[in-house]
Amino acid sequence: MRRFFCAAFFLVALPAQAEQLQLTLPAGASVSSERTHAATSYALPIGPWRNDTMARSTLEGTRSDTAWRLRGNQQTTLQILAPLRDQIEAAGYILMYQCETDACGGFDFRYALDLIPEPEMHVDLGDFRYLAAQNGNDWIALTVSRSSESGFVHLTTMTVQDASPGTPDNDLAAPQPSPEPDSPAGDLGQALESTGKVALDDLVFASGASKLAEEDFASLSALADYLATRPEARIALVGHTDNSGSLAANVALSKDRAAAVRKRLIEKLGVPAEQLTAEGAGWLSPRTSNLTPEGREKNRRVEAVLASTPR
Repeated sequence: MRRFFCAAFFLVALPAQAEQLQLTLPAGASVSSERTHAATSYALPIGPWRNDTMARSTLEGTRSDTAWRLRGNQQTTLQILAPLRDQIEAAGYILMYQCETDACGGFDFRYALDLIPEPEMHVDLGDFRYLAAQNGNDWIALTVSRSSESGFVHLTTMTVQDASPGTPDNDLAAPQPSPEPDSPAGDLGQALESTGKVALDDLVFASGASKLAEEDFASLSALADYLATRPEARIALVGHTDNSGSLAANVALSKDRAAAVRKRLIEKLGVPAEQLTAEGAGWLSPRTSNLTPEGREKNRRVEAVLASTPR
């Protein structure tokens, strides 16, 4: 039997497409952002990220996203999720998939989720939980994470137009090749929108440091040009390292490098600050083995991840 971890709650009614479901969130939770699309498509994750693939159900219909911030909430992600999961099941939803951080697929899984971006929805790459559930034509995806001082909840609801599009297809997304690092803006943008991420492999940092070399980088110029044509796009710059040293130190270094790239794009190339965030994954998402010098070099990189899709 699952336990409720907080005594004080308030009631939140979901959008019209899932009006039969009402979630009770902890007291003090406030809506940080909402968005609605009357007719759209969404490949909702229903399996872990493994070997560049993920099981999804492709849905078409009405979609709404809501993000809440639980200020001052010191519950764990499980303590936040568990009561919400109980309510979802009690409302007749069938859990299609649920996972925690590494079991989900870590960094890659998180950035396969189309979430409201920072700061309205914060996801700690080392501490998040996810579930997907279905009740007839209604589907939901719930993501829970936290910062050092607050909890965060993100709910995506989809009502499909008829029964058939909502049937789980379990199709695996085909692996996509990495684009060339010096692609022009058009190629970089095409790669971003087809694969969701691009490695900025021409960047140069001092060994073990976050200072970006003072030179022009073709990948940054191409990214800036792309963002100039897509003002609605949001990019997460994510740093990666090899596996030399502790995870904590490498996560910090990788985030500092991503922040240096963000600063260069804003200050030198004129990219609006709100289009860019900086994250660090450390050595959690290698491209290849770290057992060789060549492999370690390839794993040290900054990637541009399309955090919100242009519509």
